[in-house]
Amino acid sequence: MSGEGMRYDAADIEVLEGREAVRKRPGMWVGSTGERGLHQMVFDIVGWAVRAVLATGGGCVDVTLTPDGGVRVADDGTAVPFEGAGDGSALGLEALLTSLRAGPEPDGRHIALVGHCSVGLLVVNALSSRLTAEVRCGGVHRVQEHARGVALAPPAAVGPTRTSGTTVAFWPDAEIFETTQCSFAVLAERFRQVAFLNRSLEISLTDERRTGGPRKVRFRYPEGVRDFVSALDAETGAALEPDVIAFEREDPRMAGTMEVALLWGGSREERLHSFANSRLTHEGGTHVDGFHDGVAAAVTAWARRRGLLTAQDAGPGADRITEGLTAVVSVKLDRPEFLGPIRGLLGGTQVRACVGQAVREHLGTWFQERPDRAAAIVDRIIRDRHRQ
Repeated sequence: MSGEGMRYDAADIEVLEGREAVRKRPGMWVGSTGERGLHQMVFDIVGWAVRAVLATGGGCVDVTLTPDGGVRVADDGTAVPFEGAGDGSALGLEALLTSLRAGPEPDGRHIALVGHCSVGLLVVNALSSRLTAEVRCGGVHRVQEHARGVALAPPAAVGPTRTSGTTVAFWPDAEIFETTQCSFAVLAERFRQVAFLNRSLEISLTDERRTGGPRKVRFRYPEGVRDFVSALDAETGAALEPDVIAFEREDPRMAGTMEVALLWGGSREERLHSFANSRLTHEGGTHVDGFHDGVAAAVTAWARRRGLLTAQDAGPGADRITEGLTAVVSVKLDRPEFLGPIRGLLGGTQVRACVGQAVREHLGTWFQERPDRAAAIVDRIIRDRHRQ
C-alpha cells in the first residue's frame, strides 16, 4: 500500500459525545455487552440509591426485577430534584441522566461503591431502551420518561407526596446487550455484602420474573462486619472461639474509619475479605497488610508474656498465625488510593500503619481479658510452628 493511501489527518477523526459515545462503545463504559455489563448497570443505579440513603443516616433500597425485563430501584433517601439546586451549586437529576460530564465519580468515606466503578446515570440511560425516573421531594411526586438516553418530555407532577426518595426503572436495550436477564444470585450476593458493610442500610431484592411466584430476599445486619464474619464462619463449621472479635475505629491519620472482625476456626485456610469504601479489593492492599501486621504483633507479644516464646525466638510466620482465620477488613476513606488498572488494590502507607496499630491494640486487649480463650488460639499457633 502506498503512503498516499495510508494518510491520516484530523478529517478522519470521528468525535462522539454524550449518549452517542456510550452507545457506540458500550463495553468501554460497563465492561461488556454480556451479563457482566448488565450487572454493572444495576450496580450503578443501586449505588446511587445507597448513597442517597446513607446521606440521611440509613434507610431502605428496594430492587425489583420485573416480568418484562426491567429493573426498578426505589429508595427512601434524600431525593435530588430534577432541576437541581436553585442557586446552581448542585446538578439536577435530569442533567445527571442526560449529560456525560455532569460531574466526577463520587468519592469519600460516606460513599458506598456497589459496582467496580461508578459510570454515571447517563450511561445507564443511554444503554436502556427506556428509563423512568420518579422523584418524591418537597411534597410533590414528579416523573420523567426517557428513551435511549433522550428525555421525551419535561418532568411532570403526578400528585402530592408525604415521602422523600427516588425511583429509577430501566429496561436494558436488547439492541446493545447479548442478554437482558440479570442473575438473581449475582445481584443478591453483592447486595448482601453491601448490607454487611453498611449497618444502617437495608436492601431487598425481588424477582417477579418467576412463573412460580415472586422470590424476595432482604438484607440488614445491625452488627455490620461482626455479622459478616459470623455468616462466613457458619459455612465452615464450629470455631475454637465462638465469639467474634470485632471493633470499629476512626483514625484521622488515614482520614477515615476502619471496621474489623475476625475469629479462628477449625479449618486450615485463611478466609479474609477486604473492602475499601464498600468496594471489594480482590488484590488486597495496605489495609490487609496492616491487618496481618497487627495480628502477628498481638500473637507474638502474648506468646512472649506467657513464656511460649523466648526473647530470642522468632515469632511465628504469617502463614501460621492466619491459619484457620476468618476475617473481614473494611476501611472507609475520604481519599482512597486505588492502584492498578482495575482498582482492586488499595494503597496508602498511613492505612497500613493505622490498621496495624488498631488490630494489635484491640486483639492484645482481647487476649488479656480472655486468657483461657487466648491460650487455645495462641497455643495451637505455637504448637504448629514447632511441628514444622
